[in-house]
Amino acid sequence: MTLLLGLTGSIGMGKSTVAEMFADEGVPVFDADAAVHRLQGPGGGVVAAIEAACPGTTGPDGVDRAALGRAVLGDDAAMKRLEGIVHPAVAAERTDFLAAHADAPVVVLDVPLLFETGGDAGVDAVAVVSAPADVQRARVLARAGMSAAKFDAILARQMPDAQKRARADFVIPTGGGLDATRGAVRDVLACMRARAGG
Repeated sequence: MTLLLGLTGSIGMGKSTVAEMFADEGVPVFDADAAVHRLQGPGGGVVAAIEAACPGTTGPDGVDRAALGRAVLGDDAAMKRLEGIVHPAVAAERTDFLAAHADAPVVVLDVPLLFETGGDAGVDAVAVVSAPADVQRARVLARAGMSAAKFDAILARQMPDAQKRARADFVIPTGGGLDATRGAVRDVLACMRARAGG
């Protein structure tokens, strides 16, 4: 039996690093963000639909993420239209991924907005990646093209970290160094593998 572990965490919490750690342990990891990038890239499956919904946000390289961000950030109706295009396409890719890894005891679904989209209902357990707020803010503001206003707008669309931690089956801390984080990943994996084997 394959158990699905939902991996989530707010922006700047270290989720990508944790996902890599699961992959290093031999666990198949479905990266929803990577699927979105493929679908929105050159010739991607949702480019035409996004252009129709948000004119002027695509080009020969696929979706212009900066232009799309300007078009939808702060506009709930536009964001809902975008999600209505992207989420079903990502779900189809996830279904194919799970079919390809049906023999794995544990599969990680790396989904940034797992709770916000109700995706936690479709997994066996949830691991939330978390760091102190000051560490998170410093990480995000160090990114190219990021501003405090943009960071605050992104945070406003995400469930607060404390709520995510309260709803999680596992919390993986990322504020104390890579070795501590890797130890937490291995602990979660040991629990999940024990459940899959039982």
